[in-house]
Amino acid sequence: MNRVLARYEALVASGELRPDPAQAAAAARLQQLADQLEATPKRGSILWRALGRAPEAPRGLYLWGGVGRGKSMLMDLFFGCLDIRRKRRVHFHEFMAEVHARLHVERRKEAGDPIPPVAAVMAADARLLAFDELVVTNMADAAILSRLFAEFFAAGVTVVATSNRAPADLYKDGLNRHLFLPFIDLLGEKLDVMPLNGPTDYRLDRLGDGETWHVPNGEEATAAVSATFFRLTDFDPADRAHVPSEDLDVGGGRTLHVPKSLKGVGVFSFKRLCGEPRGVPDYLAIARHFHTVIIVGIPRMGPENRNEAARFVTLIDALYEHKVKLIASADASPQDLYVAGDGAFEFERTASRLMEMRSVDYLALGHGVD
Repeated sequence: MNRVLARYEALVASGELRPDPAQAAAAARLQQLADQLEATPKRGSILWRALGRAPEAPRGLYLWGGVGRGKSMLMDLFFGCLDIRRKRRVHFHEFMAEVHARLHVERRKEAGDPIPPVAAVMAADARLLAFDELVVTNMADAAILSRLFAEFFAAGVTVVATSNRAPADLYKDGLNRHLFLPFIDLLGEKLDVMPLNGPTDYRLDRLGDGETWHVPNGEEATAAVSATFFRLTDFDPADRAHVPSEDLDVGGGRTLHVPKSLKGVGVFSFKRLCGEPRGVPDYLAIARHFHTVIIVGIPRMGPENRNEAARFVTLIDALYEHKVKLIASADASPQDLYVAGDGAFEFERTASRLMEMRSVDYLALGHGVD
């Protein structure tokens, strides 16, 4: 059965999606890959043992394009329809954090090269690794990706990835980029690369009237940001009591509870983010993990809550630098949030950034650091 393709075509027929030849081609390729994965002999089966080795992994897929072009939607369809047991979908930043943690443990054993044993353990748990928002921003990742993924492919793992960037533009102008170039070559060797740059930005469409800053705090503002959350995540509002939550790893053995976390959208209260002692690592973890952040209950600020205001400034800097979309309910417009006190002058820069983050140009940017 053409499950992925049939479900995609049903969404087009219902009007939820607009006809898009690039999306249709990607859906057809994902269906082909699903068929190949489901037909591959299972680990330990008679056919598997007859081969005497892990069967060659089906060729994977790399979907790239601008924000809101349907990459994650297609990944959802594919992953949900794929009928194999050992499969894993994960945000790329989260995956690499896990890799580095495992490498750290392996290095302490002083037993030689840590990459092959780490890759072997991770490959044993997944015939398919599906990565959302593949982006490379630091040398620590860049230096190991080629060898890590070569081990995955040798172990029979298939990779599907989404990204805002073409493979050749990953880690562009990064430090010691020559160490990263073999990974780009490996992607071209093992994955089909398909662009998704159709005319419709579904994420912008789902922002409704485009308003992202709702004033004042209260029932009307709460209803507006709630409606935006359900549009962005396709979650049924009637089942709002069962929206998934998440404990986000913010480093140092600490986690941050996210009461609503789904499809790259996180919902927080101002009190949780800025009323508690938090710092740059917390806010960077949020900015890297979520493409859209919803903050409710932002108050007017002044000298009496300068600590909360300072944390808010740091938070907005992290979100802005990572091009995170911000939806908020607040007691005042950005330029009126902090108008008196010893931090008012410094806050002008934050207010300016908040205003820019409401613009169509900013909202059309892809998530991540250039």
